[in-house]
Amino acid sequence: MKQNVLIVGAGIGGLATALRLAKKNYNVEIVEKNSQAGGRVNRICKDGFTFDTGPSFFSMSYEFEKFARDCGIQLPFRYHAVDPLYTVNFRNHPQTYQLYRDITKLAAQFEGIEPDFAAKMERYLDKSRKIFDSTIDIVVRQNFDSLRDYFSKLMKVNPALLPVLFTNFWNHISRYFSSEEARQIISLVSFFLGRTPFNTSAVYSLLSYTEFRHDGYFNVEGGMYKIVEGFVNELRKAGVKITYNTEIIHATQKGNRLLTLTDQNGVSHSADLFVINADAAAFRGKIFKRRAFNERHLDRMGWTMGVMTLYIGINCKLPQVHLHNYYLGNNFREYAGKVFRRPQTSETPYYYVNVISRHNPNCAPENAEALFFVVPVPDLRFKPCWDDRDRIADNILADFSTRIGQDIRPHIVSSTIYTPLDWESRFNLYRGSGLGLAHDMLQVGAFRPRNYDEVFPNVFYVGASTVPGTGLPMTIISSKLTTERIEKKRL
Repeated sequence: MKQNVLIVGAGIGGLATALRLAKKNYNVEIVEKNSQAGGRVNRICKDGFTFDTGPSFFSMSYEFEKFARDCGIQLPFRYHAVDPLYTVNFRNHPQTYQLYRDITKLAAQFEGIEPDFAAKMERYLDKSRKIFDSTIDIVVRQNFDSLRDYFSKLMKVNPALLPVLFTNFWNHISRYFSSEEARQIISLVSFFLGRTPFNTSAVYSLLSYTEFRHDGYFNVEGGMYKIVEGFVNELRKAGVKITYNTEIIHATQKGNRLLTLTDQNGVSHSADLFVINADAAAFRGKIFKRRAFNERHLDRMGWTMGVMTLYIGINCKLPQVHLHNYYLGNNFREYAGKVFRRPQTSETPYYYVNVISRHNPNCAPENAEALFFVVPVPDLRFKPCWDDRDRIADNILADFSTRIGQDIRPHIVSSTIYTPLDWESRFNLYRGSGLGLAHDMLQVGAFRPRNYDEVFPNVFYVGASTVPGTGLPMTIISSKLTTERIEKKRL
């Protein structure tokens, strides 16, 4: 007999898990709080512009290809490699660094700044490769049934790599590079995890290997939301129903099993199995009322930084600006030490800009550009009030205009701003944390909230705040691990 599965949340994790389960002969239904699928991988269509709301590129393309093969489908979106990966611009610095995957081309930009850059980079990437090869299958692509199981698997990691567990990204980078410019640029990848190189483990230098050697970064043809549209279309073919505008607010149990989940309209949803694609930690506290996940305990956990995002449409072109760009200041260490907790950090921010229309011209009218700004900011624990959001946004736009030598402010014809308040209310991101739980050493592997429930044997979790972690490819892997949990129960 087919089992009925209810998935809460139509983010990438929920959609991918739904398709995996549907292909394994489960009856699957999804309920989603918002009016469209995607979660953080969403879009805004406004004033003739189309903006990706969250990720603007992705890595580890082979995980998506594996997912498609697992489900017996053709990958329902097209993607293209990005090179240079991105550019980096320092405040009051004339040079714009282009992060080419070709190390010779990359090294030419560091002449006179970082002697023997190419040789240093090769040594660094060789170390990053060893970390990647030793951990990806042992730590990332596996479920753990207990701490003992986790540690027994960690014992298979090459012991020569253990020192990276006990140092941070910045200290690790500093062993290879001497200039501040090289250290800052190479360590930027730690921000992709929602942290800084000073509080990110050196283990994650493996991401540099994925950037420059293993797979690189990719843009999606037509915008990132094409991933969501493709997944939803495949789910429709598989007979999976998605009910929108449905937020779960209450749970009912019978014995030690979850019986129903009730939405804001008082409608109860029953199933044999439940998969939660909402935040794995926050849902346990808010809906299941677990003491270990109440607000007091959640606030003590390590969370990724908040984000402020700007979606700006302008009626002119910016030929001098590349596709993916990082704009840094000249106080990197001081900024990194304050960005999590100090509201005033937002006055002189570091930020990322994606010129969406550069790769996808249909995202903007003719002779116009669609711009997407991402600004790391303190989450709502440290900055609960965002009445100053317009002033902060104007500071960012003014700084950007100065950096590119063209004032874009008179050309703005569309503007949308999300603060951590918006990210929390729209997507249930705890305290407006942009990427969910951080990857602190006591929040990875078996220390991360499990993808199966502690009380209900018929409840499972998928997404950024459970195993293996945050990021699009990690969420695709998460859907596989969650499906394996469910299949193991059925057997």
